[in-house]
Amino acid sequence: MNGVYGEPSVLGGASPAAKWRRDVDTRFQFYLDKSAPHLLARWLGTLGVAAIYVLRVYYLNGFYIVTYGLGIYVLNLLIGFLSPQVDPESDGPALPTKGNDEFKPFIRRLPEFKFWYALAKAFCVCFFMTFFSIFDVPVFWPILLVYWAVLFTLTMKRQVKHMIKYRYVPFSLGKQRYTGRKKPGDKGGALRD
Repeated sequence: MNGVYGEPSVLGGASPAAKWRRDVDTRFQFYLDKSAPHLLARWLGTLGVAAIYVLRVYYLNGFYIVTYGLGIYVLNLLIGFLSPQVDPESDGPALPTKGNDEFKPFIRRLPEFKFWYALAKAFCVCFFMTFFSIFDVPVFWPILLVYWAVLFTLTMKRQVKHMIKYRYVPFSLGKQRYTGRKKPGDKGGALRD
């Protein structure tokens, strides 16, 4: 028994299409969650999708507006990935600025997994758009490339200045390890009692 406007009522069950959609969403989320710890494989797969997209655009000799839009979107994602979640300019200094300040870990505005997912999805959407000629707007692509390069340079210059001003590094290469103080003549790294 359906409720108002064809929605399932409280008494009746969901439609088969809604159940199918929920099952597909659940299965997709399951595989997305399983891919989370496989950092290298995820990025290599995305690099493969990006290479296929670039080859398709190169051989079709078109879709430069789509590629330019993709480039602007990737730049926006990159800025979110490199920026701290709490901006020190607007919320006061949240990151330590002196040696005796309390350590606060760098938390990104856009986490790595969401950055990867948005990037992979963007390349897939743009690849799909190359199958429709309506998106192939004729433009002089060197101007778009130069404009994007200038925009990228100015944006990254501003981001690097921000990183230097507030002394944060958005990259870490694993967990920092401490060995402790060495005693004179001790060949080991930690103190012994």
